[in-house]
Amino acid sequence: MIGTTLLEISDHIESLASETGEYSLVCARYGDRPVPAAGLRFESRAVARAAARATEQYRDALRRYDPRLPYYDVIVRQEFADDGSATEPGGDAGNRDNTHDVPHDVRRFSAAEASEWSLSDPAVEADGRAGGRCDRDGPSEPSDGDTVRDDRGRDRVEFCHEAAAAVFEALSAGGHGDAESAVMDAYFEFAERVGDPDDLCLCLLEAMADVLHRRLSPAEQASVLSAAAAGLPPASADDPVGAAFDRLAGVGVVDGYARESDATGKSATVLVSEYAFSPRNGRFPTLPLVVELYRRTEPGRRPGAVRIAAVDEGWEVTLSAGSDDGPVGLASAAIRS
Repeated sequence: MIGTTLLEISDHIESLASETGEYSLVCARYGDRPVPAAGLRFESRAVARAAARATEQYRDALRRYDPRLPYYDVIVRQEFADDGSATEPGGDAGNRDNTHDVPHDVRRFSAAEASEWSLSDPAVEADGRAGGRCDRDGPSEPSDGDTVRDDRGRDRVEFCHEAAAAVFEALSAGGHGDAESAVMDAYFEFAERVGDPDDLCLCLLEAMADVLHRRLSPAEQASVLSAAAAGLPPASADDPVGAAFDRLAGVGVVDGYARESDATGKSATVLVSEYAFSPRNGRFPTLPLVVELYRRTEPGRRPGAVRIAAVDEGWEVTLSAGSDDGPVGLASAAIRS
């Protein structure tokens, strides 16, 4: 990417945050807490405004990959430090008790303003189940029901955009220009015929998984996905597998999951229901899952093999160390009966 990277912007926003701050950022129209400032507090209105500018620059950078990324009217909102409303991303927009909107801070920063901002800004120095949604012929329009996006749907869109941007960054930094171009070509083709923006963001990650499988070796896939995970905000956990699936369930990537015990302790098996991403050509797009796992797992302990089986309840996902032949199924995995 040209200019300030997404990771640098995200790190900068986090450096402005304070656990005791009374100011947070929300979308004036939807009440969403925009990534990457979701859940963060800031000590003063001036610092929060600087974080809002950085947040807009971050989202403008994401639009290089997805022009349909929603525009948010980011506002600075003052909250009591103990009301708990700024601690959870995607909080209830309707619960406005004990908060104070700041009308003159309600504005959308233009792309030109965002491009002029820098980290030295003086203002802040102090199977048969193949992907039908992406394979439709001709353009489609969202139905009336699709125009009202619930909180979980918005969280899933944000998840997709964040993961896709991190993978694009990793492809660019790793010198995989051909793969990056192939993903963009596939995405623009989908954009011409997939009208629903929620479906489109799912198609983007499905295309990424397919391109990485076809164009990169398993070792290269592991390197790219490790770099993508490193480019996202860290999310350590005592139980990386459980935490990763909790996150996927929370944003609507999976409807639910049940973890099976493993006596050897060398692998983990998880039963997943209603996976949001669709298989293609007999392969299951594991890329979103692997990125979430890698975020929460130390490099030396990351699973090197992901195997998928179709079961009556949905999907059986088995995570284990890589074989002697190297990583297996990191971007997409062959579906076993």
